[in-house]
Amino acid sequence: MIDIVVHPNIYYFASIVLFLIGFYILLTHPNLIKKVIGLNVMDSAIFFFFVAVGFVSDGGSPIVEAGSEALTVNPVPSGLMLTGIVVSVSVTAFALAIIIKVYQHYGTINVEEIYVVRSEREC
Repeated sequence: MIDIVVHPNIYYFASIVLFLIGFYILLTHPNLIKKVIGLNVMDSAIFFFFVAVGFVSDGGSPIVEAGSEALTVNPVPSGLMLTGIVVSVSVTAFALAIIIKVYQHYGTINVEEIYVVRSEREC
């Protein structure tokens, strides 16, 4: 059997790379749907980072029995991430609802075209 040795900081590095990918998508794409996808990728990177921080190798369940000295996993990051996922889903739904209204009003979801339409309407 082959044992795979994983560097302990690989999860932190992976979450930072994932966050930067989402940030790149958010900054470079003029399409509003793609911006929401980039925001979701960034959210996922943050969730991954916090779960990686809370992970304890060979840790048991956080239910401590009397007289037990066992190493346990920290339950706080997991609980915070469940709350974060609910907030992320809510923000995504709200952003998509706003994008629908923007499309109905301007006829496009491209930010650059919206600037052109707004400047034409002001003149």
